[in-house]
Amino acid sequence: MKNFFNHIRSNILRGLLAIIPLLLCITAIELLYRLIDKQIMKFLDQFVDIRQIPGLGILLLLISLYIIGLIFSNVVGRQILGFIGNVTERIPIIKFIYGVGKQISETLSITDPQKQAFKKAVLVNTFNGNGWMIGFVTGSIKDQNGEELLRIFVPSAPHPLTGIIFIVKPSQVIDCGWTVEEALKLVVSIGIVSPEKIKKIS
Repeated sequence: MKNFFNHIRSNILRGLLAIIPLLLCITAIELLYRLIDKQIMKFLDQFVDIRQIPGLGILLLLISLYIIGLIFSNVVGRQILGFIGNVTERIPIIKFIYGVGKQISETLSITDPQKQAFKKAVLVNTFNGNGWMIGFVTGSIKDQNGEELLRIFVPSAPHPLTGIIFIVKPSQVIDCGWTVEEALKLVVSIGIVSPEKIKKIS
């Protein structure tokens, strides 16, 4: 009898684990529909009579973002952004809000190598060999002797945009062999989603 109940409990748990990803997908789609799709269609309905087709609002949003991306990827677009930046610099509160938004945008820009905030995913040793933390190389700086030091951003799980900045020697950092995207997934998933292997820590 005990084995029977263990069998039932085990399969119920397996069933639960099997449907969790599906439920998350359904919830995400529903949220996108309510928060984005319906709101966009409601806004457009004020100007033009558009047939309510599920997903049309999100499709229009993606097309609009694509067009905006094309516009601001050329010289004219960058000049427009520069002009907007100069204007916001003259307005105290707007200057702060625009600056925060710009920093977040640059941090999330992982597809453009020229603007990529996180250059490389590494493991950084800051506890005298007692542990390693996931970090991202954001640049380098030289000390008074001309020795190169690395600027490392160590994020706090599960929010990759909050964390601590460390200035460390290259000897305190090892290449874990992960891409930035793989390391970010590990942080956001609080360690649940992890690359299969890591380079040897010596």
